[in-house]
Amino acid sequence: MSTQATSQAAALIVPGAVIGIIGGGQLGAMMATAARTMGYRIAVLDPDPTAPTAAIADHAITAPYNDPDAARQLAECSDIVTYEFEHIDLDTLALIADVGRLPQGSHLIRISQHRRLEKEAITALGLPVAPYANIMSADDLDMATASIRFPAVLKTCMGGYDGKGQVVVKHRSELEDAWRQLGDHAPLVLEQWIPFEREISVIVARSTTGETRCLPTAENEHCQNILHRTQVPARIAADVDARAQQIAMTLAEGLKLVGTLAVELFVGRDGTLYVNELAPRPHNSGHFSIDACETSQFEQHVRAICGLPLGDTRLLSPVVMENILGQHIAPLMARLTHLESLHLHLYGKARVVSQRKMGHLTALGPSTADCMRRLDQFWAASAAEAE
Repeated sequence: MSTQATSQAAALIVPGAVIGIIGGGQLGAMMATAARTMGYRIAVLDPDPTAPTAAIADHAITAPYNDPDAARQLAECSDIVTYEFEHIDLDTLALIADVGRLPQGSHLIRISQHRRLEKEAITALGLPVAPYANIMSADDLDMATASIRFPAVLKTCMGGYDGKGQVVVKHRSELEDAWRQLGDHAPLVLEQWIPFEREISVIVARSTTGETRCLPTAENEHCQNILHRTQVPARIAADVDARAQQIAMTLAEGLKLVGTLAVELFVGRDGTLYVNELAPRPHNSGHFSIDACETSQFEQHVRAICGLPLGDTRLLSPVVMENILGQHIAPLMARLTHLESLHLHLYGKARVVSQRKMGHLTALGPSTADCMRRLDQFWAASAAEAE
């Protein structure tokens, strides 16, 4: 990065300026809410005119993400541009960076869009990932099995999320069938299954000034490949927690992060940590911070891209966050008068669809066990009333 570019990236963006957001989903909406509280104005680009962020933005541009005219319009009406998801056309980001100000750049987006590039970037920093092999064609399957033990997971390099674009392969005999399912989407990676004790994540933010801070380490529980609950503090040893935080800091510095990065990790049964995935944006597993931390991940992201001092990230209370999916909306609405001890966050999505993230609940309490108990009681009572 040139001296001029570095100076531009580090420029302070003061309240009253317009923050442009690529993507109008719930992450964009929560980012926009935090920014508006701080005095910023919002522009958003999204193909859906009913997107949650459009409802609270000062200026909404309704167009496909790869529309160059729309991207130019967003850049021209914004003092700074950020994004809420990583599957963005790189040409669009290049145009925005040329016309306006994109302090996060596109290098981390390019890496995180591609599983092989992501793994190579992580290992180049001396950090551990699950053993893997690159699969460019069916000819690579036999060679991959020489180094990868089963069970394993065959994954697309591009486009997968929430369990999409991957097939679990329990035995070598199942590998050809997995290739038939995913081979049209090559290149792929064959990743060895790690017998892990739990999944954790660390949200790290790095400012345009180089200041870096992590949120408390979170423990995540998934159901059908979608995040179900996040609890903080994570149930891990202090030395494992310290290593997870240091891994996140190393990635933030080594990848020259600006903004927010979610680092998902597996904790092996022997305490070994493996970096699973990176997401260069606020993350579902960081939603607990809205109610339970001195500074939420969304406010921290705004501070980071605008060059403001990063906020205190201390945990104010043990917390459990639970996702609300489409199938949970009806029982939730029937129990609204029983929300006394829970914090409700609904995202304002126009269509309720099963398995779609519609909101989340947060429970604060003296322990994560107490938080779990109150969430379980809420849903159990809801089910009883429905009978």
